[in-house]
Amino acid sequence: MQIDLAGLWELAADTGRINAPMQVPGDAISALHAAGVIPDPYFGRNEYALRWISETGWVLRRAVDLPRVDLELVIEGLDTVAQVWLNGICVLHAENAFRTYRVDVSGAARIGGNRLEIRFPPVGAEANARAAAQPFPVPYSQNNCPIANGNMLRKPQCDFGWDWNIALAPFGVYGAIGFAVPGPRLEGVVVAQTHGDGFASITITPHMADFSGVVTLQLCGQTCETAANTAATLRIENPALWWPAGLGAQTLHDLVISFDGRQEARQIGLRTLDLVTTPDASGAGFKFRVNGHDIFARGANWIPADALAGRITAAASRDLLQSAVDANMNMIRIWGGGRYEPDWFYALCDQLGLLVWQDFMFACHLYPSTPAFLAEVAAEVREVVLRIDHHACLALWCGDNELIGALTWFEESRKDRDRYLVSYDRLNRTIEQGLHAIAPHANWWPSSPSPGPLSFGDAWHNDGSGDMHFWSVWHEGRDFDHYRDVAPRFCSEFGFQSYPGMEVIARFAAPEDWNIAAPVLESHQKNAGGNARIAETMFRYFRFPARFADFVWLSQIQQGLAIKTAVTQWRSLKPHCMGALYWQLNDTWPVCSWSSLDHGGGWKLLHHMARAFFAPITVVAIPDGGAWVLRGVNDTLAPAPLQVTVQAVAMDGATRLLWQGRAEIGPDAAQDITRLPPLALQRYEILRWVWTGAAQGQDHIAPLPYKSYDLPAPGLALAAVQTATGWNITLSAQRLSLFATVFADQPGRFSDNAVLVLPGTPVVIGFAPLTDMPPTFTCQDLHGATFGTT
Repeated sequence: MQIDLAGLWELAADTGRINAPMQVPGDAISALHAAGVIPDPYFGRNEYALRWISETGWVLRRAVDLPRVDLELVIEGLDTVAQVWLNGICVLHAENAFRTYRVDVSGAARIGGNRLEIRFPPVGAEANARAAAQPFPVPYSQNNCPIANGNMLRKPQCDFGWDWNIALAPFGVYGAIGFAVPGPRLEGVVVAQTHGDGFASITITPHMADFSGVVTLQLCGQTCETAANTAATLRIENPALWWPAGLGAQTLHDLVISFDGRQEARQIGLRTLDLVTTPDASGAGFKFRVNGHDIFARGANWIPADALAGRITAAASRDLLQSAVDANMNMIRIWGGGRYEPDWFYALCDQLGLLVWQDFMFACHLYPSTPAFLAEVAAEVREVVLRIDHHACLALWCGDNELIGALTWFEESRKDRDRYLVSYDRLNRTIEQGLHAIAPHANWWPSSPSPGPLSFGDAWHNDGSGDMHFWSVWHEGRDFDHYRDVAPRFCSEFGFQSYPGMEVIARFAAPEDWNIAAPVLESHQKNAGGNARIAETMFRYFRFPARFADFVWLSQIQQGLAIKTAVTQWRSLKPHCMGALYWQLNDTWPVCSWSSLDHGGGWKLLHHMARAFFAPITVVAIPDGGAWVLRGVNDTLAPAPLQVTVQAVAMDGATRLLWQGRAEIGPDAAQDITRLPPLALQRYEILRWVWTGAAQGQDHIAPLPYKSYDLPAPGLALAAVQTATGWNITLSAQRLSLFATVFADQPGRFSDNAVLVLPGTPVVIGFAPLTDMPPTFTCQDLHGATFGTT
């Protein structure tokens, strides 16, 4: 980019009443807030008073001096329908936020001063006009999107609202913008790999624009030449491999591409990565095989790091991804209603060892299949595949999120399924053909969930083949144990909601609004009936808390128990089940949702629990006809010798030994350790087990709802000692303390939380502060939240 246009622009409403400075790259809503034109859109119920922004036309303008006129204007992340004018001449009609635009401006540019404008029509009106122009109705999910017809526009679908997102339809420029001299350039690099005994054969295709000469490729000390847009193969002896987190090193190698007197570089990992869907007695499997090893995918779904793109930073995104790895995740699914992430995001996943399931950006609606729309989709697919497919983390390209199910959600498609199924297939085939035209080797899956290619069955309730979305526990109000009634081959979505932490609630609600029925709290709950479902479930399992803060805390405990039930059950089924990606990792704004990380990156209690239930080596308890089976799960490449102690725990904290012994869990296996008969536990005892050896940990399970137990006051106490790197907090109890949780009044991260504490068995939790202010620590447990004292 010879002339970079990043910096301060002027934003104006077409009514002439509003002018504000705007930083580019950035989004206009953040700019209006920064200028004091609008209040914080995330606070209170401000969202509803700000919908006028999407009903208004806007202009973004600046002056620029040009030393020459033979230039191209290059814009990344122009969101979304916009006209670009240079000196009163329209040089670009843009309509896809996921594409890069490059346009010759030599006929409009002047040497010296120039006036550049980007004009954004009202996005709602534009979407409505396109919907009206369709040859037949193309409905959108009204339950999710208060702003209509977002499916007509190629922009993040959750911008129009979702059942966890604010609805403001933001706009702006989110990537680089500037003028460049036309010339040869590298559009992308496609890398295909085959590995043999002690070597790797790497086939590299440099995709060039405006260049037909020789390209030189260098990798791992090997060099070759090839013509532009032509594949070349390098043989690497004894390659240092890239592995997902927890299985080996994330080794990356510099691929240097030289052409026309310049160089560019990409980092690639040497590995094989296959999607295996072999038919079997149950249907067809679904698993990922990395370097010949079948992995159990442990992870969560990723949505945009913020509802307003101008607030997204690499540092904050890295913190979220690091938290995923710290919770023993090895995969994230980039959900199809958000955005394709920037290059640096995939580089972070490469470095962290996080496999990426990448949806194409279509979710929960029906979509047009007109020639113009499909041509736009084809261009989008080509660009994004060229940009990111070379990354080691890229495990799967998936056509969409829940579009197969959406065929049954609308009256129009139920009445005329053939028409809408053909329309869907045209879109899906356009995506698949576009992917494989660029990357024939890429792993492809048509939709999520899906039983498989050209299969349009119910993958929400049938678990025999493909990937499954299992939402019966949340949306249908089923018990947590209903997770045990299905045996998915790979569950790519399942979830249960909780409230954000009190420090997050305080960012959007005043104390007088700290009530789940208050309008402010209801406005930060976007799933219809969500607050009631949280409360009803809580009443089913727990004695009801009296204080709002205890309700918030307990909502996170029950969320963690729900997801733990699913994950431990399904991990125990391997190799029948080979993946569990819960919904969802992060939040776009402060909201009640299914996330395990609050907006801003704080860990909910689910995330602490996930660190334990996603541990590569663990021991789980599975009910079996009144008995309990203790099963060891080992996701590593080596045998895991364990010593396991199983106890019955009474409410006063007294323990009875039920079983003790040794077991060796084979590599990548789940196998029984012991079986406890139905009468092993007395009526008001809970089951606790501890393991040491190749890994260490403890867990417990309550056979009855927690409200059934008369918990005595545990005498829970904490003692904090400062260390060189933070604080150690020791929790002790005189009687059984369930889900003992430490809080700090300063930002930081705990090493663990929501733990079981027994008399004479203190638990030490570390705290790494983020500021120099000395923290004050407090604690809570189940007795304190539901009986009122600790």
